[in-house]
Order: sequence, then C-alpha cells, then structure tokens
Amino acid sequence: MIPAIVLAAGKSSRMGRPKALLPLDDRDTFLSRIVRTLREAGVGDVVVVVGHDAHAIVASFAEVELEARFVENADYEQGQLSSLLAGLQVIDRPGVVATLVTLVDVPLISAATVRAVVERYRQSGAPIVRPVRGEEHGHPVLIDRSLFDAIRRADPAVGAKPIIRAHVSPAGDVAVGDPGAFADADTPDEYERLRRR
Repeated sequence: MIPAIVLAAGKSSRMGRPKALLPLDDRDTFLSRIVRTLREAGVGDVVVVVGHDAHAIVASFAEVELEARFVENADYEQGQLSSLLAGLQVIDRPGVVATLVTLVDVPLISAATVRAVVERYRQSGAPIVRPVRGEEHGHPVLIDRSLFDAIRRADPAVGAKPIIRAHVSPAGDVAVGDPGAFADADTPDEYERLRRR
C-alpha cells in the first residue's frame, strides 16, 4: 500500500488566502484537483493535513464527491515538517511500504506522473522517487517506509529536505514531460499564470 499525504496546513501568507481553496476552474479547487488526480492514479488512501483555516478547507471539500481523510496539525506554525509528521502518524500502519507526498500549491500534477513515480518505485525500490526535468525536481515525492523514522527524528529547523536529498538517486529520478509536476503558486501573480495553463 502506498497512501498519499497532501500538505495543506500553511498560512498561505504570500497568497493572502488559503491555497487549498483557490479555484482552478468551474469544478475544482487546488485541493480537489490534487485529490482527484491521486484517485485517478489509483491511490486508495489520501490524507490531507490541514492547519490554518482548517474548518473552511474541510467544509469546502465536503461539497465535492471525492474521498479523502483529514488530519488537523495543531502545530502547523512550526513548519512543514510538523505537517509531514502529522500525515505519517495517520498513514503509517502494517502493509504500508511507502508514501507519496505533495504540496497543495502544486495542483496540476497529472495522474500519469503519479503512476510513473509509483511504477519506478516498484521497479527500483529506490528510497526516494521523484519526477525530474533536467535539474528540476517536482511532485509528488515518494518516500520509502525505511525513511519514516529518520523523518521523525529530523531537526524541525531544517525539516525533511536533508533526508530526502541524502537518499535521492538516478534510480529514483523519473524524467517526465508533465509541466504540472513542477508548477507551484505562492503569490497571486503565480496563481493567475498557473490558472491560464
């Protein structure tokens, strides 16, 4: 089993409103698009970590016909690692071999990219699998269960990035032609550019 964790707990201070609630089109917000994509890719368990504006995000998601579990991270102001740990606590159970992790501000990932990441993991067993485009790396990032404890012991000041960087490998890098895997939106201008795609 490879569940997914969507990190959606931050304050979105540069955007000025919760990124999870931003509309992409007549059907989807950032969050509903990500969950829809993960489901289309065959991910059976999607956990969304919320924090700031948690009630509004959960209420908005309840209006769409998609299934996801929500966990509230009361410590979201401590940084992204605290949200990843909250997600791991929910998904880590017998039978789980790895987790997919993505950010709510990267909503245009394709289902094909998600499937490619999972397939590369199944073929290679690499501890970190991620989509790449040249020197860029995108989302989702697959983290093998063998690294869960290291992430739990990570320094909150630096987060999980050093652990991920220490375990990337050519075997785990999947070249994809999906611009959505690399397109995030942190500001209103970036949001408008992303919507135009």
